[in-house]
Amino acid sequence: MKLPRGFERAPDVLALGGELKAAFCVTSAGEAVLSPPRGDLEDVDTFDAFRRDLGHYAALHRHSPCAVIADCHPEYLSSKLARGQTLPVIEVQHHHAHLAACLVENGRALDAPPVLGIVLDGLGWGADGTIWGGEFLLADYRGAQRLGTFKPVAMLGGAQAIHEPWRSLYAHLMAEMGWAKLAMDFGALELCRFLAAKPRATLDAMLKSGLNSPLASSCGRLFDAVAAAVGICRERQRFEGEAPSRLEAIIDENEGLAYPFTLPSLRGSGLPYVEPLAMWNALLGDLLAGAPPGVIAARFHKGLARALAAMAARHRARFDTVALSGGCFQNRVLAEETLRRLQAEGFTVLRHAQVPAHDGGLALGQAAIGAAQLMSGAR
Repeated sequence: MKLPRGFERAPDVLALGGELKAAFCVTSAGEAVLSPPRGDLEDVDTFDAFRRDLGHYAALHRHSPCAVIADCHPEYLSSKLARGQTLPVIEVQHHHAHLAACLVENGRALDAPPVLGIVLDGLGWGADGTIWGGEFLLADYRGAQRLGTFKPVAMLGGAQAIHEPWRSLYAHLMAEMGWAKLAMDFGALELCRFLAAKPRATLDAMLKSGLNSPLASSCGRLFDAVAAAVGICRERQRFEGEAPSRLEAIIDENEGLAYPFTLPSLRGSGLPYVEPLAMWNALLGDLLAGAPPGVIAARFHKGLARALAAMAARHRARFDTVALSGGCFQNRVLAEETLRRLQAEGFTVLRHAQVPAHDGGLALGQAAIGAAQLMSGAR
């Protein structure tokens, strides 16, 4: 892939991507070569194959990088591999890399004005050392500023929350209304009886102390929670993204209503965020009324897309272009509904077509950011 205008004299770099759907990128003479995603580097055979591929690509493309670019997550195996090299290492924030990959694919020039990146995924290491996953970034290749986020909610049980959607459901409902209000207003629901059978005392203690329950502004975990609420993959997901993809699959395409979200500001930072309390009240009310799961799924997707467009519109004076990236935008309904609403607001919208929106595209964005920083003298 030819790099955009301004990268003609970019230095050769090697970018090592993330840990899931692991792919690397080599750049040389103003061009980038992105490897196919190998899979999860925690698998020994995958990690070995990843390292073998690095050697093959270096030989095939006669590649001699001056720097290695890595995700800033301290525990990613790809980042540890980068730090084990003899070359200088440039660390790049996860969601900035997602956004930059979209910019490269769409030929956005190095010196073009910043765009708003709406980057939605499961999780990534944030610039402030917390877990991010639903981010609004004003960014170009050289830097990024966080303009908005999703509500930070505990990942109850840490990584277990990724595999067991009921944990995200419980954490969201406790963050929004607490057990007393949930039981009073929605105690007749089957999901309340389901959650009541869980070890609530232990779970509440974890939420109160933060023990093995880090806060995450994750769009992916919100999807998990909604899927669990309607009974999809409630106990366990068999593979990454199963609950959200099954939630998308049941959407009633004829449903026109959208659940409400609000955009208040976080205490302390004042950062605007997507608040789902109104959505949860409406969704649980629909469950009480016996609304079909497909109707609930449609209202959630449409409401979330409307909230994304509203957040963009709040900052419209600062950009005219929006880029959509991150694994959640593999969801066709969310992507198309968000595109439609953003275009109605007058924005130009950039999307992925060849490069994966998920972590398989991270390395391309990392490479562009690293090269831009090297050319600007920031490194």
